[in-house]
Parts: sequence; C-alpha cells; structure tokens
Amino acid sequence: MTTSSPLRSLAPDEFAPRATYLNTSSYGLTPRRTVEALKALAEQNATGTTANPGTFESFERVRESYGRLMAVPADRVALGTSVSVHVALVAGALPSGSEVLLPEGDFASLVTPFSVRRDLKVRHVPLADLAAEVRPGTALVAWSAVQSADGRVADDAAIRSAAAAHGTRTLVDLSQSAGWLPTPAGAYDYTVAGAYKYLLCPRGVSFLTVSEEAQERTPPVQAGWVAAEDLWGSTYGPVTQFARSARRFDAAAPFLCYEGAVRSLALVEAVGLDAIRAHDVALADRFREGLRTLGHVPVPAPGSVVVAVPGLGGRAEALAEAGIRVSARAGNLRASFHLYNGSADVDRLVVALGAP
Repeated sequence: MTTSSPLRSLAPDEFAPRATYLNTSSYGLTPRRTVEALKALAEQNATGTTANPGTFESFERVRESYGRLMAVPADRVALGTSVSVHVALVAGALPSGSEVLLPEGDFASLVTPFSVRRDLKVRHVPLADLAAEVRPGTALVAWSAVQSADGRVADDAAIRSAAAAHGTRTLVDLSQSAGWLPTPAGAYDYTVAGAYKYLLCPRGVSFLTVSEEAQERTPPVQAGWVAAEDLWGSTYGPVTQFARSARRFDAAAPFLCYEGAVRSLALVEAVGLDAIRAHDVALADRFREGLRTLGHVPVPAPGSVVVAVPGLGGRAEALAEAGIRVSARAGNLRASFHLYNGSADVDRLVVALGAP
C-alpha cells in the first residue's frame, strides 16, 4: 500500500490485506490493534479469569469517541448492534397515518421498518427529488447520506432546509459515510450508522444519535436494564427510571465487539476524517479517470469514495478470482476506497477491467 502523507503515521502492519481489497462499502478491514484486543478479551472469556466478559467502560469510551467523530455530545449517542433496530425504534414512535418520505432504492435496513407498518403513508421518490418532495404533512424524511448501490451523495443541506421549512423530522443513515465524510450529527433529529464499514469496527457495533427534542417524543420500547439511569439497581423487575441521556435507547451490546471498537475508532480519530476523506476521494477520482480511458462511464457521484459502473457487476466474480475484491450491487460493479488502499490498487483494477 502506498499512503499519502497524512496516513504515514499508520504502522506498516496495521492492515494486512492478502488481496487488492476495494470493498469497504461491504465491510472494512479490521485493524491489527483491534484484532489483538479481540483476541485478548476472548482469551479472558475462555479462562474465566475475570468477573465479567468485558466492561461497561468500553461502551462509554466508544460512545465518547463516536460523539467526537460526529461532532455531537456523547449523551446524544445510543449504542446497539444493527441499523434496522435503531430505525425500527424511530418508525415505532410515529403516530398512525404519518407520512414518511424515502428515496427510491435506498438500503433495505433503512426502508423496511417503515414499510412493515401498514398504518404509515410511505412515499418513495428519486433521490435527486427528495428535498423538493418534502411537503406540508410529511412527518419524517429518511435517507442514506451515501447510497449503497452506486455511491451517490445526497444533498443533505437541501433536504434539511426543506424539512425545516415544513416542520418535518429528519433521519439520515451514515453507514456508508461515517469514517470518511465529516457530518455533524446534531444537525438531524436522528442519525444511524453501522460501524463495520468505514469506521473499521467489528460487525455488531451500531450507533443512533437522537436530538434532545426527539429524545422526549421517542419511547424506549426496546429498553432493557442497560437503558436504566441506575444500571446495577435495575437488573430485576421493570425499569422505573430510564437514563436521562440517549443511553435510554441502548440495546444490550456484545462486549467483544465494543472492546474492538474502542481501538478502531481511536485509529480513525488519530488519522482524522479530513485526511481520510482527501485520501479516499483522490483514489476514487483516480479510478473514475481510469474508467473513462477504458470507455466506461461511472454513475455520477462527485466527492464520493464509492464508484459504481453500470453493466459491469458481472465482472466481480472474475476479479475476485484474480485477487481483486469489489462487489456487484444493482447491476453495478462497485469499488470503494479507504485508508488501507493506494494508487497501485486502483491501477491494478483499471488494468484488469481493460483486459479482454
């Protein structure tokens, strides 16, 4: 891997891909420091040498780290294991008959919790029309900041402006952008993110941020004992006082995954989102230019680290056999770039696509 200057602080063996890995939009490679932390805790769990299989301190360290990355106070961050569970909490809080506006073809984990509620009015419109389609009576507009299928970046400012003009609540899924695209989570009523992509965490780590106003009107229907203000005083019987912070929306989470997340998020913080974004986007732009020399036209997605090429999804399997990991999504060949990639990775993919 050839790294740009801001990334040279990474240890040479921090990542160890055995292939040309250009598939972070599916999952990010686990840093070596995270692997070591997982191994150490797993060994403790196997031997019974500790009282518990992890510590709640790790949860709080992760909450604080994610809050810093998303420019939101830690007490507005809830922890969980999957995006769909967080979205279901938001969907469940909507009154019957509420209109929900969604982009066409957005990821199922964002869309489905609303569609299964038959008493909601769900509208799907093209992503480019989302801001214009917010109207009086739209209760919630929800979208992914970066589209999974093709890497298009939503016009968040326009959508938020339209929502504010109509008193519409906002929910944005940051799964494909958290870790490279600086986003102030406090600008939305809700944000959700799966952390196993560009945040490099083990799968089983997810985040929900909730504005102070949204916290008051969203019941913690998924609550267990971890949602209580007095954690150890609420282990039996119903919780009588929920946490005053967004921790009331925590779901019981796996200690092992969050122990790893402490290390992964620390790495992302140390490198910095601005440096990661510059690095990743430069590689994506290099690939776009290479595609044009081959006569291919990628889906227009300026500023995105995800590049989708219509009609080439069928090449993904052969590329994998050649040691190049990309993915096929909605008929597109999708390549996604992150801090463990370099220009040589891009050039190898371009050469492979140009081969007969």
